[in-house]
Amino acid sequence: MTSSTSPDSPQVTVPAGQPSPSPAPAHVPEPPGAANQPAANPTSANPALGGSRFARLPRLAGRSFIPLGLFARLPLAMLTVGTLTLVTSASGSYALGGTAAGAVGIGSALGAPALGALADRRGQRPVLVIASLLNTAAVVALMLAVWAMGEFGGVTAAVLASAFVSGASCPQVGPLARVRWMALASRGPAADRAKDLHTALSYESTADEVTFVLGPALVGILASLLAPWLPLALAAAMTITFVPAFAVHRTHRAVPVIRAAPAGSAARTAADRRSQGAGTAAGRLPAAVALPVFAMVCMGTFFGSTQAALSSFSGLFGGSEVAGLLYASMGLSSAAAALSVAYWPQAFSLSGRWALCAGLMAALALLLLLPSSMPGMVAALLVLGLPVGPVMVTVFGVGGAVAPAGRLGTVMTALASGIVAGTALGSSLGGQLAELHGYAAAFVVPVCAAAVLALLGAASGVVLRRRP
Repeated sequence: MTSSTSPDSPQVTVPAGQPSPSPAPAHVPEPPGAANQPAANPTSANPALGGSRFARLPRLAGRSFIPLGLFARLPLAMLTVGTLTLVTSASGSYALGGTAAGAVGIGSALGAPALGALADRRGQRPVLVIASLLNTAAVVALMLAVWAMGEFGGVTAAVLASAFVSGASCPQVGPLARVRWMALASRGPAADRAKDLHTALSYESTADEVTFVLGPALVGILASLLAPWLPLALAAAMTITFVPAFAVHRTHRAVPVIRAAPAGSAARTAADRRSQGAGTAAGRLPAAVALPVFAMVCMGTFFGSTQAALSSFSGLFGGSEVAGLLYASMGLSSAAAALSVAYWPQAFSLSGRWALCAGLMAALALLLLLPSSMPGMVAALLVLGLPVGPVMVTVFGVGGAVAPAGRLGTVMTALASGIVAGTALGSSLGGQLAELHGYAAAFVVPVCAAAVLALLGAASGVVLRRRP
């Protein structure tokens, strides 16, 4: 029997043998059991409690959920740059530092979908708690390996192995927070679901932007003023403190855990196979999921190549370390624009705003080829950031729309992995072009990445129309 859930009710397990409820309205993925939820929540039942759209979020999830989710994801933003800083400082080798940082990125790209799949099958709480313990141990092992390398020489294999495990075990707080918001937003009246979901996804993209600007800045401040190992120590302390608190927050109960019935069970009815998909039951995701994942690879390529090109550009004006500050200017306008998506008209479809905003990204990325001064580049980046945030919000929305029931965690973490993999690809392409032909050639990569992203946005209209 499919049971209803609430943030204050016990964990619910939905047997795979029961028919799933009807799909949620367009663009609002509805988890199994949501059809049996109460039709009203306190905010919608009493207009006096409404307030602004963002004021509704603490009422949906509780006031502690937003700060917990923000601080629990910060270690991920510190890990790659912190590893690069520590290993480079201890070894004196930029090559080894870059390789160790790359090992973190590869580990994260491979580990994130695995953690998401486990969260779908076992629930978020145990997966996040175990991941926080493993990640803390791996980061401590990384610091010890770097110390041993400095003291005794060699042992680079231990550094790279611990860096890889640190990335692979890093708790995927951001993607799993989106899964919780999708479950919470689907519980209210149909008239409020789309608005609540768009507001929550707008906030989540802004939170990602803020942490990925704040994280590297915090690493730079602590490493330069105090000690190179301190950023990683702080990241480990935050992981072991905030991630378990996020894991046990009552919102985890809103996400149903779907456990498959035995293979020969008669409970596997034809209706159930149609509702969840035979391929999904066998562990395969529908082909439509590849579209937003590939889009996030393009988004990561845009980010990574822009960072590499900015490093080359800022090197002409005194030092490549200024590139981080330049890049932050795009992050600030992107975060502000992501918040605005909550107020965009509901009639503006996901595919329409994806294609439009990605097309603007491609056009505005051409501005990067024009500046010959630092103020000009700051202005170009501020303008370029305006369509970036809305594209991020929209692609995550499409990912939720095409995700099958019970696989939201897998899809959301796959999208995050796409960004990581794309960033590595973009950094490599942009760095090589900057080395061989200068920063202007490197800036061609984000233009091309945004153009492909716009084409994928046009294709998303076809995919969403064919969605059941």
